[in-house]
Amino acid sequence: MANTSDIRNGMCIDYNNDIYTIVEFQHVKPGKGNAFVRTKLKSMTSGKVVENTWVAGHTLNEVRVERRKFQYLYKDESGFNFMNTETFDQISLPESMIENGQFLKDGMEIEVVFHAAKEQALTAELPPHVILEVTYTEPGAKGNTATNAMKFATLETGAQVKVPLFIEEGDMLKIDTRTGEYLERSKQ
Repeated sequence: MANTSDIRNGMCIDYNNDIYTIVEFQHVKPGKGNAFVRTKLKSMTSGKVVENTWVAGHTLNEVRVERRKFQYLYKDESGFNFMNTETFDQISLPESMIENGQFLKDGMEIEVVFHAAKEQALTAELPPHVILEVTYTEPGAKGNTATNAMKFATLETGAQVKVPLFIEEGDMLKIDTRTGEYLERSKQ
């Protein structure tokens, strides 16, 4: 058990029969009345973000979670399949558990968050950035680089992202997995 003074970013709590992680919080002490804590919570199972306010001193049910490294193997009808890099155990996670799964590349390492008491996978997190090769894109018009015009490019994983006109097939791109946006050309 924890109370509102123990709240910190990344803390996991049991709230409304679901497990939420605290994205951000703010302790508020108004001139009149009792202090309270305003929080933004993200569901570990559905990804839904909700806001909640608790009176100072309210008790919360803290949930202990563990982060384990897994390597992506392949995708089939049951979902994405991963192997634990320490024990070599394999697990299958449904597509709904992985945000931006279209950027998963064979052999990529990710973190899977487990409910420690139940040994249940809650969510999987990709690294913040990945480097992927462009397999198809329309050729850009020569000299048309003065504007911020964008075009679509298909990556080696099948994902499509908007890229500047100068990007060509075979280029290696750094992609932000949280937003799905092109960041820069990579030298790898």
